[in-house]
Amino acid sequence: MNRETDLSHAVPLDDTQRRLEAWRRALADSGRRMPRFDAADGGAAARMLVLLETPGPGDDAERTVSRDNPTGTARNLTRFLADARIARCDTVLWNTVPWIVHESGARNRPLRRGEIREGLSVLPDWLVLLPRLRVVVLAGRVAREAAPVIAAHRPELPILSMPHPSPTIVCTSPAIPAAIMTTLWQAAAILDTPD
Repeated sequence: MNRETDLSHAVPLDDTQRRLEAWRRALADSGRRMPRFDAADGGAAARMLVLLETPGPGDDAERTVSRDNPTGTARNLTRFLADARIARCDTVLWNTVPWIVHESGARNRPLRRGEIREGLSVLPDWLVLLPRLRVVVLAGRVAREAAPVIAAHRPELPILSMPHPSPTIVCTSPAIPAAIMTTLWQAAAILDTPD
């Protein structure tokens, strides 16, 4: 996995950060194949959540939800966030269905309705562990289904949505990157507003 070596801006492992990892580990202990949070992102101190769909297919060993992953989606998201001037330490990337649903070695497939419902059911307990959130960005059709759950459990949070940054989506029309950038500029403006 392609990872940055400079983690000087990573959040210290405080009680909230430990609870975030304990939440992830509890799902893994229940038999889920759970990727890790990216220590180079904001973690529990993040002010912006980018919610994607689900970890893609690939090697299950020590997976991380990261913009440093060697995928087109990660590269696009990195570029778009940099263009919007959103600091990495302000973000946490996660997935609507946070566990790996693909069989080892299988190709990507659409999520099943039951998998989405199950992913949405664990979202409220996770949102509690992100006390500094100021904005949520839903990336793609599946992530947009999280809007009512987030609104019910964190009604103070602005919820924005954008197309998924996958190359297969981004390359369909020049309007897609423009829509992504418009959403991320809105998010950046929220982050720049004083508390």
